[in-house]
Amino acid sequence: MEVLQFLGSGFITALQWHNLVFAFFGVLIGTAVGVLPGIGPISGVALLIPITASMTSGLSPAEAATSSIILLAGVYYGAMYGGSTTSILLNTPGEASSVVTTLDGHQMAKQGRAGSALSIAAIGSFVAGIVSLLFLVCLAGPLSDLALTFGPAEYFSLMALGLCAVSGLAGKSVTKALIMTILGLLLATVGMDAVSGVARFTFDNPSLYQGFEFLTVAVGLFALGEVFKTILEKDTDDGPISKINRVIPTKQDLKESAAPILRGSFLGFFIGVLPGAGATIASFFAYIMEKKLSKHPEKFGQGAIAGVASPESANNAASGGALIPMLTMGIPGSGTTAILMGALIMYNIQPGPLLFKEHPQVVWGLIASMFIGNVMLLILNMPMVRVFAKIIQTPKKFLLPMIVVISIFGVYAVQASIFDLMLLMLCGVAGIYWTRNDYPLAPLVLGLVLGPMIENNLRRALTISNGDFIIFVQKPVSAVFLLAAALWLIIPVVLKMKGKNVLQSEEG
Repeated sequence: MEVLQFLGSGFITALQWHNLVFAFFGVLIGTAVGVLPGIGPISGVALLIPITASMTSGLSPAEAATSSIILLAGVYYGAMYGGSTTSILLNTPGEASSVVTTLDGHQMAKQGRAGSALSIAAIGSFVAGIVSLLFLVCLAGPLSDLALTFGPAEYFSLMALGLCAVSGLAGKSVTKALIMTILGLLLATVGMDAVSGVARFTFDNPSLYQGFEFLTVAVGLFALGEVFKTILEKDTDDGPISKINRVIPTKQDLKESAAPILRGSFLGFFIGVLPGAGATIASFFAYIMEKKLSKHPEKFGQGAIAGVASPESANNAASGGALIPMLTMGIPGSGTTAILMGALIMYNIQPGPLLFKEHPQVVWGLIASMFIGNVMLLILNMPMVRVFAKIIQTPKKFLLPMIVVISIFGVYAVQASIFDLMLLMLCGVAGIYWTRNDYPLAPLVLGLVLGPMIENNLRRALTISNGDFIIFVQKPVSAVFLLAAALWLIIPVVLKMKGKNVLQSEEG
């Protein structure tokens, strides 16, 4: 009953007129971000943080944080909706989690069923969003209560698990992902030490005393990095767009997609809860599961509607699932939730077990707004499919300068520092270099966000044990987390080596 009371107060917050406006613009911009190939939810959310900071300047700190996170979360799950549009119409994924949708979605479009594919993707996304939110409401309280029993040793090990999980699953190379994780942790040490007051790695530059600003690094790496990549690779070709005829799905389409939508929603949510797994893996697993369960697996890849319904549901449910470890334990489950967590920290709101007790207005307002936002998305996406399809045709010569301008003015409006503008450009150049050389950016962002908390909990644990590192394996929960972290890194490497040995023996 207490949960329902909190949720009711969340709806009172979310239904305030300015929060409804923020939710609407969040899901609208998010859908556009998903539709435009190459931007993606991480870049979209990072790009809008400085804008939301300016838009909420007249509100109280708690109201500003609530409104900002409502808009940014709307961009996050709205982008998951929009990513399917380009996958189906152009055979070009709007973001990574929509890659699987191209397999059957574009085939449906070629057969003149683009409208059905897009509407089933929207319905599946809506159902998945509601399912994941119901789980979030039920599990958030118990998990935050459980996390309250954790000491500094358990927190350190849990954060280490989060970093290892993202590193183990990000990019093609575990080694490169680990390098980026360590680099993120190193960048997090720059600035004044909170305990001793000693300046670390500042080289007597006053601009570095407060460390690297998370917002500047995120916008530079993701938004500017993507712009520079598009310019250098001269990626300005626009493919032919499939025509949209009937938008409303047939009864047969609904019948064939009902079970895959539910299965994808449940699977996606539980995969999303795992730190580092994310929406991309959820959508692949959902597609494989549907193909295994189907009576006609040969239809997959030829325009099977289940091949659109299940992965689209899974990637949306995973985005809801990824919020659980971020809100309840302060461990971002993906790159985008790391950006959202950084945004909350900017407003002096620390995600974790105390969030639900110290800032119930923010967290329950966010959860309630996501229910409202999902309804808005369904209403927006069904009748406006053709309008969003037109957004794809936006010439990149107009789009790219707009992103650069928003990045520069947004960062300067929040920081008012020339140093931060120089750092923004440097991060943009670094972002394109790392992306072109398969160095994943999400582990770096995660390392930068979690670095101060990892250091703080490490110090507290060692203070309790008088400098004895054995405390991390003496505590059973901490030992389990560290073992899981080690396995998360070792198992992919072992499987990769095993695969190479099998290939060598076959060639031999």
